[in-house]
Amino acid sequence: MTEPRKLTERKIVLATHNPGKVVEIGELLAPLGLEVMSAEELGLPEPEETGTTFTANAELKALAAAKASGLPALADDSGFSVAALDGDPGVYSARWAGPSKDFRLAMELVKDGARATGSDDDAAWFTCALTLAWPDGHCETVLGEVHGTWVWPPRGEHGFGYDPMFIPEGADKTFGEADSDWKHSVSHRALAYAKLVTRCLSDGS
Repeated sequence: MTEPRKLTERKIVLATHNPGKVVEIGELLAPLGLEVMSAEELGLPEPEETGTTFTANAELKALAAAKASGLPALADDSGFSVAALDGDPGVYSARWAGPSKDFRLAMELVKDGARATGSDDDAAWFTCALTLAWPDGHCETVLGEVHGTWVWPPRGEHGFGYDPMFIPEGADKTFGEADSDWKHSVSHRALAYAKLVTRCLSDGS
C-alpha cells in the first residue's frame, strides 16, 4: 500500500467560494498554524461540479485550485441525504438551492418531497469528502459521515445549508442551533478533517 503524502508546505488554499465553509474549515485548521487563503480571495474560478460522487467533486475542486494557485489546496464536497428520498438531495444538495443558493427553498423541497412519499422514516445524514491536492496532481481523500434525523420547521441561525433541519444521533439540537465548538466535535466535516489530519497533517507523534 502506498504511504499517504504528508503536507510539508505552510500555505494552502481552501478551494471554496462558500463563506460558511471558509469559516468552518478555517476554524478547524487554525491550530495547525497554516497560512490559509480561500479560492475567492485569490480570484480563482469555481469549476463546474460534474462529478457524480462526493469524492469526484472534492478532487475536481481541489485539483483545479492547486493547479491554478501553485499551492496545495483543500476542498470538500458535502451533502445532505434523506432516507425517504432514497438518499437525495445527496451530491446535488447545492443544486436544490438553485442559482441564488436559497437553502430555505432547498429545505422546503426536502420537507415537501419526504412528506409526499408518505414515509414516516425521518432518517437523514450528512456526508463529506475532503481532498487535499497538490499542483502535481496528487490527491489524498477521506470521507466523513454523520447520521441523525431531519426535522421541520428548521431551527437555529448558526451553520449554513441544511444545518437547521438536521439533528445528529444522540443530540437534541440541530446543527443550526449548535455552537461551532460542539459542531466541530460531531459533524461530518469534522470527522473527515480528523481523518485527514491523521493521514496527511500529523507527524505520527
